[in-house]
Amino acid sequence: MEDILFWAVVGACWLVACVVVVVTFLPMANTNVWWIRAMDFPRPQIAVVGGAVLIAALFVPGVTRVVVPVLMVVACGYQLWRIYPYTVFAPVELKLASDGPDAVRMLSSNVLMENERHDLLLGEIEKFDPDILLLMETDQAWIDAVEPALAGYSTIIRQPKDDHYGMLFATRLPAQKAEFVRLTTDETPSVFAELTAPNGTTFRFVGLHPRPPVPGQDTEKRDAQIYYAARFARKSGVPIVVTGDFNDVAWSDTSRTFKHAGQYLDPRIGRGLFASFDAEKIYMRFPIDQLYVTEDAAIVSIERLAYIGSDHFPMAATIRFDADLAARLNVSPDPITESDLKLIEDSVEQTRETLSAAKF
Repeated sequence: MEDILFWAVVGACWLVACVVVVVTFLPMANTNVWWIRAMDFPRPQIAVVGGAVLIAALFVPGVTRVVVPVLMVVACGYQLWRIYPYTVFAPVELKLASDGPDAVRMLSSNVLMENERHDLLLGEIEKFDPDILLLMETDQAWIDAVEPALAGYSTIIRQPKDDHYGMLFATRLPAQKAEFVRLTTDETPSVFAELTAPNGTTFRFVGLHPRPPVPGQDTEKRDAQIYYAARFARKSGVPIVVTGDFNDVAWSDTSRTFKHAGQYLDPRIGRGLFASFDAEKIYMRFPIDQLYVTEDAAIVSIERLAYIGSDHFPMAATIRFDADLAARLNVSPDPITESDLKLIEDSVEQTRETLSAAKF
């Protein structure tokens, strides 16, 4: 009986160790296959499992005590390296600015179409009082429910949909342009807006909600939407904010390429994960509701708001569009590489016919 138990423990260590190795290194493959890209998400969870296997293997005699811990050190080390920027141990990219009368408050929330706790979101909107509001997964019931909260907004565009890809955008700032566009053929809307901050600075706002990697749905179109936002920033010449439910984690290759090629900065770096999904499963949370700014924007605050009945937490930020202030507080992005530029341009070129409507 003891022999059976011993070999069961050994077998379990090897089995789990092999799984950890596979899910750690398979995402290195240059592919958009949904189940491989989905492995980008649970890097913290994989690291925890790998650490547990490492400890367990130390109590097993024989070759398992040596080989399995070595494999887990390599796998967990790689996972921790990928998530390290989103810990408090990493240096920040944007030091926080003081608040001021020119600050712009933004709230972004995937409300979950089936969620009926409209009152919880309305409470967060009332408390945070955003100048810019972006809501995703809004069907007609959600549009009707939030209508009372929109009385103070001068520009409102609504696109209710019953397929989890409805969207609502509202702002009280002067808006030169605010429209829904489709960047790919999957009928998933994005928001592009050109706004004026209280200090007179013109800036652009991009709200994204591409489709996630799920069975039957690979990531080509998701990545194309994200990459277009990077190209848009590079060709803009004015401050830009990009936010929304990316359905992609901050540490994925797609997000990192988007950030680098768009010359964006991420206020979460050096401050923590700000894991927004899944709001109802603490053991399976990932930072997929994201916020990026160009280096000429200064961050006053970024925060994850309270639970609203959705599987996402709302995300909120306060930003000042003061280039001189930002220059004193922000690091400069690393220079763009030719390979990143080519990747972005190739992606945009492949979807050119669906991008024309998005050009300002």
